Amino acid sequence: MTRWLVLLLALSAALPAFARVPEPRALQRIAGIVEDEIGAGHLPGAVVEIGGADGVYYRAAYGEREVRPEHLPMTADTIFDLASLTKVVATTTAVMQLVEQGRLDLDAPAARYWPGFAENGKAAISLRQLLTHYSGLPADLDLSHQWVGRAAARERILSVRPSDPPGTAFRYSDINFEVLGELVERVSGEPLERYCRTHIFAPLGMRDTGFLPPPSPRIAPTVSGRQGAVHDPSAWRMGGVAGHAGVFSTADDLARFARMLLAGGTLNGVRVLSPASVEAMTLPQSPTGQVRLRGLGWDIGAPFASDRDTLAPVGAYGHTGYTGTSLWIDPVSRLYVILLSNRVHPDGGGDAGPLRDRVAEALGAALGPLSDADIAAARPALARYASARQVVETGLDVLAEQGFAPLRGLRVGLITNQTGIDRKGRRNIDLLRAAPGVRLVALFSPEHGLSGTLDEKVASGAEPSSGLPVYSLYGDTRRPSDAMLAGIDALVFDIQDAGARFYTYGTTLAYAMEAAARKGIPIWVLDRPDPITGATVQGPLLDAERTSFTGYWPIPVRPGMTLGELAGFYNREAAIHADLHVVPMRGYARRDWFDDTGLAWVNPSPNLRSLRQTALYPGVGMIEGANVSVGRGTDSPFEQVGAPWIDARQLSQYLAARRMPGASFSPVSFRPDSGPYHGQTCQGVRITLSDRNTLDSPALGVELAAALHRLYPKAFKLDDTLGGIGSAAVVAAIRSGADPHAIVARWQDDLGAFRARRAPYLLY
Repeated sequence: MTRWLVLLLALSAALPAFARVPEPRALQRIAGIVEDEIGAGHLPGAVVEIGGADGVYYRAAYGEREVRPEHLPMTADTIFDLASLTKVVATTTAVMQLVEQGRLDLDAPAARYWPGFAENGKAAISLRQLLTHYSGLPADLDLSHQWVGRAAARERILSVRPSDPPGTAFRYSDINFEVLGELVERVSGEPLERYCRTHIFAPLGMRDTGFLPPPSPRIAPTVSGRQGAVHDPSAWRMGGVAGHAGVFSTADDLARFARMLLAGGTLNGVRVLSPASVEAMTLPQSPTGQVRLRGLGWDIGAPFASDRDTLAPVGAYGHTGYTGTSLWIDPVSRLYVILLSNRVHPDGGGDAGPLRDRVAEALGAALGPLSDADIAAARPALARYASARQVVETGLDVLAEQGFAPLRGLRVGLITNQTGIDRKGRRNIDLLRAAPGVRLVALFSPEHGLSGTLDEKVASGAEPSSGLPVYSLYGDTRRPSDAMLAGIDALVFDIQDAGARFYTYGTTLAYAMEAAARKGIPIWVLDRPDPITGATVQGPLLDAERTSFTGYWPIPVRPGMTLGELAGFYNREAAIHADLHVVPMRGYARRDWFDDTGLAWVNPSPNLRSLRQTALYPGVGMIEGANVSVGRGTDSPFEQVGAPWIDARQLSQYLAARRMPGASFSPVSFRPDSGPYHGQTCQGVRITLSDRNTLDSPALGVELAAALHRLYPKAFKLDDTLGGIGSAAVVAAIRSGADPHAIVARWQDDLGAFRARRAPYLLY
């Protein structure tokens, strides 16, 4: 069931028009719950609204709008200070609209749009990190000094330093959204309040929603009777308009917003967001390995169901506000829950948390447990969603669409292999040969040859269908020679990478760039996805003195870069100075795994036969140089590790006790038909990838090396892992018996510095 819940969340914009309608009599419990909370002094009054895509199931107002000697009852049309609901209703929505228009890039540093923001260690902070609260910034601006106005707030934002490296720790921060609000204004050219009114609230018919509301007796006051002025102290000092707080609204207006999200970004024929944006906002976007699930702006929780405590915390999404407000939406049940209160009235106390929890419990009881029938009802939509998903266009697709115009009139040498196909499965060789004005005169193949099937030294030869010469870059030489480049006006590189430092295609690219620079000819790199996501940077950096064919430059095991991005990085960092032209992909997002792209999987090499194996490869590959089999010559390469001298049960029990996030271990026996133990029975462990987003694969490599050294110190040749691990300090730490967790912690500062160095070269 958990697997289906994850899939159902991904279908938030594509689910069929069924809803889990709560039992009306069960909802009547809510009245007693709210009155209990008012009686306990937790809030003076509240409005509760529960509905779905096609209507309202429950709406009621309770208690008092304002504490006065004369009774002033709460009404369903009361206008509330939404506090931090501003972050999702206004700022996140505005940001995603600008992303759709190509005016903002989620994975770009915020400093691209606000250059001054780069000051004081903030240059690498991306929009995605701001939206998910993984920026490392403090919780709020310093309010101990007197300051007033937007200009003063901007000065304080620029002076702030991150408390943690970006992407490493969750910290809920108002500053994140103050920055995002500033970016909306800078990019759109409109004040935040006008942008949101024009592009979000007015199109949705949210007539009572906006910043700086006009005076009205319908506005619920907050502390000390403040009515119509934002309660948040930073937003108040900023004049009532900020990206983190300041919007006022009613339950009915928020219901219109919720129905828009349930309908995939559209309400009454008016589109405010694309289905893809709704999906991005409401799917987990937290950095890999982080346990706090955040969408873009939104928090993520379990679906509305009586058994929600046993369900995966992925299904519903929502947000709360300090003043006692909340909005939660469940695409599984097709329901929303709005709870609005002014719990800080009259004296700044109060607590809306118990009310939220009790209302959620009452709704779950009214709905009952999530049934298999509910899940099954979404399966047809899954097929529709999968078929409708946009296929990423690789650099080859983009250049082919242009008719290979930049290459016309040139004699071209193509560096490629079996992965060089377009989204329709056509070979780049054939496309280039048919391109008008382009002369394809030579081919170059990397390790494993043009067919990608060889696990040995590769000879040069000829391509059978065209007769073109094929120069091997994994034979007598690994660099294009002057003789190979004779008569060539331009090189084109088009190969699918595996995302690990020691995978040799990146080095072949760098060597080709060096050769092109030497000969004064341009080189085009047709970009393709990092199959294990370009958002994750993990593992120790290669020691500077250990560069080789399996490690061209001191980068981490998982650099989190496409080959096009690495080309730009190498060109400047290694001072290659090639005439480099990268053709970026279209429709690619950094956090995409290969199976998110819609592209056909082609084995990039003989022993990477699935995305699952490719995800494990950066970890298991770290120890491959030692005297172990990693499953080459079996049906499960890189999913098992063994040797004749290993006790399978002992090793699996030891590793299982380490509780490695994202992976589990079981004993295995296998007989490889290649590798160091060809034909011999190996005992060892099978590695099951249980959560690819949680797994830190280089940390897995350290765990494997440390376990083998600890259990079999005389048999295991730890020094032979240095080529894969790449860091003498890490190998020394393993030898000393250091805990793998401590070893992994030691390289985090290096990763932070690398992320900052890589940031200028990121294309997506």
